[in-house]
Amino acid sequence: MSFIKNLIFPVKTTDPVATNSDCTNSSNAAPEPIVEGLFTPKTLYKFNGHDDEKIFISVKGTVFDCSAGRQFYGPSGPYSNFAGHDASRGLALNSFDMADVRDWDQPIDDLKDLKPEESEALDGWEEHFKKKYPVVGKLVPEEGSK
Repeated sequence: MSFIKNLIFPVKTTDPVATNSDCTNSSNAAPEPIVEGLFTPKTLYKFNGHDDEKIFISVKGTVFDCSAGRQFYGPSGPYSNFAGHDASRGLALNSFDMADVRDWDQPIDDLKDLKPEESEALDGWEEHFKKKYPVVGKLVPEEGSK
């Protein structure tokens, strides 16, 4: 009799690790907490999707966790050159050229030479990132550099 009851009224079980798509996960587990921190260009570079699964990108000094956008910023993604870097100048110029993205061993770009329309474009990108990705920290210069 219980076989027929289960056939007509299937029972959903709880899967605490959500490995079975037929089960529901009622634990409402929160995503892994993100601790905000300070990143130098060198420490930010580690989060490029290659060396670490996480993908962090800096925009105007704010570091965002863009891991959810792996298809865009991860290895082989169209914007992969921004992963683990300060993407501000590239975004402002709408350029994906690596020449517009500072390497980890270069000082942080002060962006003072941007034209008004480039600054406006960058502000738009900053708003986009703030709405879409969690903030994980700030980009700061290496100790002893400006």
